[in-house]
Amino acid sequence: MAQQETDEQISLDDEGFVVDTEDCEARETAHRERGTSRPITVVGNPVLHKECADVTEFDDELARLIDDMFASQRRAEGVGLAANQIGVDRKVFVYDCPDDEGVRHVGAVCNPVLEELAPERRVLDDSNEGCLSVPTAYAELARPDYAVVTGQDARGNPIKVRGTGFFARCLQHETDHLYGYLYIDRLSKRDRKDALRQMAEGTPRYETVPND
Repeated sequence: MAQQETDEQISLDDEGFVVDTEDCEARETAHRERGTSRPITVVGNPVLHKECADVTEFDDELARLIDDMFASQRRAEGVGLAANQIGVDRKVFVYDCPDDEGVRHVGAVCNPVLEELAPERRVLDDSNEGCLSVPTAYAELARPDYAVVTGQDARGNPIKVRGTGFFARCLQHETDHLYGYLYIDRLSKRDRKDALRQMAEGTPRYETVPND
């Protein structure tokens, strides 16, 4: 199917940010039903521990990857998914995530860059964080409660996405993935060891790729 028939039009608000809160159910369902779920890579897989390649072709192959990512995200019951979490070395992530007010956000970002916040905007939230690539493990991690990511949409158009609370955490977490960082890399040695212990003792509720 041609890309122009599968990609929704991107709307921007008055400040130039993506409007990702409208028609969420219909947009996510369309992506997911076109896509095929893939197993999730876990910590230790080399693709998770290096910077991914930039997206340079905004074509049908990219559209199919995004569809597969939405399908994989839903299957694993996640709120965000980076391409390397299904073994693909490309800088793109998808999200279907609520903010702290319960507002749902759905979208995809290619070649994301996390903007530096002014000091007055850096209010840290030390909530628990988890990751589909570190299944069954959680740890407290301080992150700013506001985030802005710039990048491109599936057609290559420049976009900006902003989030607060839990959604801000999601944007930071998924951007980290595409530069080779897992959230456990930001923990103390003790907390990282504890997260890996939780993972070793747990059983994922979704299919994962075994590390050889």
